[in-house]
Amino acid sequence: MKTKKETGNSLHIKTGDRVVVISGKDKGKIGNIKKAMPKLNKVVVEEVNMITKAMKANPMAGVQGGLVKLEAPINSSKVMLYCPKCEKATRITYKVLENGKKTRVCKKCNEQFDV
Repeated sequence: MKTKKETGNSLHIKTGDRVVVISGKDKGKIGNIKKAMPKLNKVVVEEVNMITKAMKANPMAGVQGGLVKLEAPINSSKVMLYCPKCEKATRITYKVLENGKKTRVCKKCNEQFDV
């Protein structure tokens, strides 16, 4: 039997989507998805869940050492897609267009996200 980590999950958001954080220390922040990790059910959002990491200098790669601030992954269930027409977080539904393409649609205003 395969575990959850071995099977690929599908996320309700994609890389590049604009999202709102709905829980946690960064609740209410809006940012773009930098990286989506469906197998881990996590996403990296710009300027959200910032951590400070001590990095060792590496002269060969040209990396300067010191304290570096970077974004850590958060669970994808903690973010909702941001609708630019409604100007708030929204749930989505899926609709199949006439040409057979599947698209995501805002439940509140019927705005299409994948055009």
